[in-house]
Amino acid sequence: MHYARFRDPAGSIRKGRYDPETETVAFGDDVYDFDDPEIDVLPPVDPSKIVCIGRNYAEHAAELGNDVPDRPLLFLKGPNALAGHGDTVTAPEGKDRIDWEAEFVVVIGESCKDVAAEDAMDVVEGFTCMNDVSNRDDQNREQNWVRGKAFDNSAPLGPVVATPDEVPDEASVELHVNGEQKQDGHLGQLIFDVPTLIEEITTYLTLEEGDVIATGTPDGVGPLSDGDTVEVTVEGVGTLEHDVRIP
Repeated sequence: MHYARFRDPAGSIRKGRYDPETETVAFGDDVYDFDDPEIDVLPPVDPSKIVCIGRNYAEHAAELGNDVPDRPLLFLKGPNALAGHGDTVTAPEGKDRIDWEAEFVVVIGESCKDVAAEDAMDVVEGFTCMNDVSNRDDQNREQNWVRGKAFDNSAPLGPVVATPDEVPDEASVELHVNGEQKQDGHLGQLIFDVPTLIEEITTYLTLEEGDVIATGTPDGVGPLSDGDTVEVTVEGVGTLEHDVRIP
């Protein structure tokens, strides 16, 4: 099953079932085309936090000149970073390099702490797509990456959540910029898999229902330009699309 969040014509926020064949979303007896201008497509979840994993693909670590970490490299984005399918992401002013990073994202289905890896999938509601838009100017100057990673609209998320049965174990993760493929990876390349990540994260902090884990990006990252259109596709989920504005 796939589901989406949207604001209906009356202004109410709804969570509806998404049909990938007809590209419609339904709530009760109301059915809307996903691109219907009468509805606003929202990020499919409203997380209290976005837990991100750095350097979780060996070839991505290599392309940035970094070693592969010996444990998951964690950092956070706040709710301010959220953007949705069809939005325009505006980067901070005066930066020389803003990069794309396609990510496979885990959606947490219940409040949880100290989850063992073998039980990790029990707390997973589903999966979605994210672009970890990255301000390299500041990321390269600091250790906590707040300026580099957690600025407003730096986490476009969506367009829908797919339940685990819809997503292959080695689902592909791709990114296109203006129709040209830039990234092409798959989940089999993850250094730390989803159960390992959930176990590690919940050792240190409680994950709440709706929180998300962005599992890292494949190699092929690169700089965005003003006016670019980005598409992030995860096999079994769908395609997140957004535009970019760089002042």
